[in-house]
Amino acid sequence: MSDSGARATPPDPPETTRPHRLSLILVRHGCSTWNTEQRIQGQLDPPLSELGEEQARLLGERLADMQFDGFYTSDLRRAADTAGAVAERLGRAPQSVPELREIALGEWEGLTRAEITERYPKQWQAWLKQPDWDIVPGGEGTRHFEERVGRGLDQLMERHPTGRVLVVTHGGVIQVALLRVVGRSSNGLFPFTIENTSLTVIEGRPPRMVVSRVNDTCHLN
Repeated sequence: MSDSGARATPPDPPETTRPHRLSLILVRHGCSTWNTEQRIQGQLDPPLSELGEEQARLLGERLADMQFDGFYTSDLRRAADTAGAVAERLGRAPQSVPELREIALGEWEGLTRAEITERYPKQWQAWLKQPDWDIVPGGEGTRHFEERVGRGLDQLMERHPTGRVLVVTHGGVIQVALLRVVGRSSNGLFPFTIENTSLTVIEGRPPRMVVSRVNDTCHLN
């Protein structure tokens, strides 16, 4: 440790060496302007904030020396711009995968929690009692969201039986990917902490998949 006491970024663990089995590296996008304002984003498309741009730059620095067999992004701006910062360091462009968009949250998109409480009091009280994506007016719903994300992930696994695959996406998508491994539905509950530009790693293929890392933000320290 240096005399300054600064925290050094630890070396990446063994799963980040070129694997013989599939290694999905799932990255949440950088902080958006609506993350800062605590507005529901869903499938609306706010840009990265200044903080998000800096997070994306640091993420790109961390991944610059790694080799990937596939590089993908959600088509929403906050994910695509995060992937763009990484692409500058990797020297390759990501492919867009619309199936890996965030869940659509209908009439709640663009609103703060206070605004939802005021405009949709019955639905909000129902949500507080038992969270369920099907409560959201005009929303995508649990089943459709999970099937869509599952379809996108399955397509990537079919395309890449082995190797390291980088995917820049959204917190909700990463939650569904993790819950698929443990055999649970999201159903309105996201039990994992997934911070902006964090890395989550899932290895292997069904039915033998392993979560080897969750919410790794060492590059931000």
